[in-house]
Amino acid sequence: MQTKFHSNGKLLLSGEYAILDGALGLAVPTQYGQSLEVLATETGLLEWNSHDEKGKIWFQAVLDLDGLKTISTSDGKIATTLTGLLNEARVQNPRFLLTSKGTQVNTKLGFPRSWGLGTSSTLINNMAQWAQVDAYALLWNAFGGSGYDIACAQHDLPITYQLKDGKPKVNEVAFEPIFKESLYFIHLNQKQSSKEAIANYRKQQFNKDDLLNSISTISQKMVSENDLTKFEILMVEHEAILSHILQIPTVKSRLFPDYPNAIKSLGAWGGDFVLVVGNGNTLDYFRGKGFQTIIPFSRMVL
Repeated sequence: MQTKFHSNGKLLLSGEYAILDGALGLAVPTQYGQSLEVLATETGLLEWNSHDEKGKIWFQAVLDLDGLKTISTSDGKIATTLTGLLNEARVQNPRFLLTSKGTQVNTKLGFPRSWGLGTSSTLINNMAQWAQVDAYALLWNAFGGSGYDIACAQHDLPITYQLKDGKPKVNEVAFEPIFKESLYFIHLNQKQSSKEAIANYRKQQFNKDDLLNSISTISQKMVSENDLTKFEILMVEHEAILSHILQIPTVKSRLFPDYPNAIKSLGAWGGDFVLVVGNGNTLDYFRGKGFQTIIPFSRMVL
């Protein structure tokens, strides 16, 4: 019986928001992920320990194995989410944990929680493997979302992702642009709530077919584009389309208006990572503004 599981983190390079409604998105699994290890005990309990990237425990809980209810915990809100996931896994697989005499679970993140690389999605995919259930169903029944993050958790190559009739269509693609040394991921020093961002998107009035067609076309072009100038044009076009839809200024106009190259938001606008075209010299611009987490494409993408 497998006792250790690992899932990749994720970044959505194109298709944010629109991917929820069926647009094609380009996504990459990251070298940073999360592991989950299951140990047998004789305690009659489920003991849960979540460790951060430095090995420090950031969440703990003790649950009863029969009802999967919380006995004690360091954070009630997170414990409620955890028990919801575990119970949903048991709905899909009624035998899950029923024969255990005691279990200890240790999770370990490979990245800071504030980075937004998929603390939840990597956990859900690991849990799905452990419980032998469908990870997409576990995600959708517990949280919602497009599911691209689950696809990244399961794939070791860049992918295109699209919802077709509510079902995920995932294709591994050869996305390794010859100009990748000019691509960097910069963290904006804040985490954005995906739930709030999606709620804002849902409030907007727009022609959905036009949006899906435009974003899908950009995603397709980004996969195969090997000219950096043309790739930057695609980044800027994507930003302009979503800025108009969301009624939110682009991250470049808001924070970096005098930066000479293209900058694109990734995922929920307003936080987490952005994709930046630059080099060693131009990146000093961001450091001067207090943005110190700068990761080259080759160090981020799996």
